[in-house]
Amino acid sequence: MRVLLTGHQGYLGTVMAPRLAAAGHTVVGLDTGWFAPCVLGPEPADPDGHRVDLREVTSAHLSDVDAVVHMAALSNDPLGSLEPSLTYDINHHASVRLARLAADAGVSRFLYASTCSVYGAAGDGLVNEDAPLRPVTPYAESKVRVEDDLVAMATDSFTPVFLRNATAFGFSPRLRADIVLNNLVGHAVLSGEVRVLSDGTPWRPLVHAQDIADAFIAALAAPRDVVHCKAYNVGIEDNNLTVAQIAGHVVEAVNGSQLVITGEAGADPRSYRVDFSRIRADLGYTAQWSVKAGAVELRDAYTRYGLTRADFEQRFTRLAWLAGQGGLR
Repeated sequence: MRVLLTGHQGYLGTVMAPRLAAAGHTVVGLDTGWFAPCVLGPEPADPDGHRVDLREVTSAHLSDVDAVVHMAALSNDPLGSLEPSLTYDINHHASVRLARLAADAGVSRFLYASTCSVYGAAGDGLVNEDAPLRPVTPYAESKVRVEDDLVAMATDSFTPVFLRNATAFGFSPRLRADIVLNNLVGHAVLSGEVRVLSDGTPWRPLVHAQDIADAFIAALAAPRDVVHCKAYNVGIEDNNLTVAQIAGHVVEAVNGSQLVITGEAGADPRSYRVDFSRIRADLGYTAQWSVKAGAVELRDAYTRYGLTRADFEQRFTRLAWLAGQGGLR
């Protein structure tokens, strides 16, 4: 397939692009380039693509495209809470507009990067794709709105699929340090402290960036009647962990580090454990990376490529990086 990959210069897109190509797809990128310089280690080789804001995509960008893998978004809760209206503008309205353009251009499959954050304050029980959606942040709410609107657009010739990714972790040449495992390992390597600001009790489902890419590849290859207009949780039950348990894996991975749970951020309403049986049953997909292995991978990459505190706190932290570039617009 000829696949348009939005956000190809982001944390996940930089991992996704070469894996799509290795699976036999022709990849065309589309990105604003906001995070293209956020590189740790060797410069990645990007596919050919369009440098364009998601809000300014035209039908020309969809010509000769068989499928869209839509990753581009303002991609975390702090960004979304700072500028909610902009989050809805980019994450919701521009995403739906992209889908309409794709459908009009004859694109047959539209894979949407949603999130397990849509389950919000779900408690201790495992939630599957049919559970009530209880988003508690503008970021998660924007994802729910896109899913709802794309369901209404589904036709015999346009198949949307919603991949609700667990919280990502793992090394990418375009690093993010503001997601839980990547952040905790960075603090451990740079300071010797594994610092948890909450009380450590909220549940989080985690999934490696490579496993996310492989889930999308499986969804591209699946028969239409299997995936048409369906949601899939992306991850594995073994990676449903409390924040304190995640931190414990980091302490094991980084010799000499110590766990510090401050509780200064107060109670976190985002807590959910996720069931991933549908994606195994429908797509034969099982995530491969454990949190423990991811912590070791990150430790080794941070050490090998000389991660600095300045880059950890600025270049690889989305909100700080955008502020340093003149802010959101």
